[in-house]
Amino acid sequence: MKTTFRFTLSTLAALAGMVATGAVQAQTSTATLYGIIDVGVESISHTTVGRLTRMPSNTGILPSRVGMRGREDLGGGLAAVYTLEMGFAPDTGASGQGGRLFGRQSYVGLSSDWGAITVGRQYSMLYWSMMDADIVGPSVFGLGSLDSYIPNSRTDNAIAYRAKFDALSVGAAYSLGRDTVNAGPSPVGTNCAGESGSDAQACRAWSLLAKYDTPTWGAALAYDVQHGRTLTSSTDAIFGGLTSSDKTDTRLSANGYVKLGDTKLAAGVIRRDNDGSATKPKSDLWFLAAAYNISPAWTVDGTVARLAYKDVDNNDATLLALRALYRFSKRTTVYGQLGFIRNQSQSAVSVSGGATGSNPVAGGSQTGTMVGINHTF
Repeated sequence: MKTTFRFTLSTLAALAGMVATGAVQAQTSTATLYGIIDVGVESISHTTVGRLTRMPSNTGILPSRVGMRGREDLGGGLAAVYTLEMGFAPDTGASGQGGRLFGRQSYVGLSSDWGAITVGRQYSMLYWSMMDADIVGPSVFGLGSLDSYIPNSRTDNAIAYRAKFDALSVGAAYSLGRDTVNAGPSPVGTNCAGESGSDAQACRAWSLLAKYDTPTWGAALAYDVQHGRTLTSSTDAIFGGLTSSDKTDTRLSANGYVKLGDTKLAAGVIRRDNDGSATKPKSDLWFLAAAYNISPAWTVDGTVARLAYKDVDNNDATLLALRALYRFSKRTTVYGQLGFIRNQSQSAVSVSGGATGSNPVAGGSQTGTMVGINHTF
């Protein structure tokens, strides 16, 4: 009896140790600090004030940022995930996205084999749909010059779901109030805070994604909707012209890509229907892009894009961008790029999406050049 009692205590102690160890393992957490510093100098011809040489806030490969991401194993395949990511202007050190502390991303959620549900400020599904087809990406001479929402498609107060099942990725997001910073007129601040108790549609936004990727090709489809809000006084203003919650700005994106050895080709279109514009509500943004890896260190890429308005004459713009990148290492890349835009007689789109103040006169063409360096950590 005495021996049995001792064995029982020993067994209980061992079991307790196993449970404790399992609990610690089930709650294993990781945290990663990361960032990008991308700085360049660009020169733009034929602005309204002549040639402009500057160091813009957004540069040649990816915008500068510092972030933290983490994951905690909760057991049973479930994990808690979070991301806090701040954007900044490397030329001045100022915070980006309208001066927000974590303006690029700020969310927490749960992840498992069925996908992830996250809440906070995060990308819309339009952003994820462009990841592989938009080869030049958020460069100063990229699609963002023709539609600044493309590289800035984020929403505040958002609930999002994303999942990947083999080759198929799906996603959906819904924002209770899409933009709480009044820094406009720009996508990072439209004076549309939302979350109104009297108007259930005011400043709401939602988006959907379906994406299919294989080792050699892929295709994506996304739909993005932004609601406006009703003005409250004669001095009230909302950037973008969506002056009631019934008015929407929608984008339907379809694109695809194919990999042929060291070459990647991509194409796509974004159809926009913008109730906020009385004169140019409907447009198509077409693009073709390509990249070629000359060697492990050298890559050349580029895109040609055309913004075409429906039922409106002489307002279209055509953009050409070429870029060469040289990788000193996995983390450090130098680049040079060339951009050219041709505007029709009523269009005054700048070749550069790096910062404001570089537009030509209506009908003017522009050439832009940039050299810079990108370092990741």
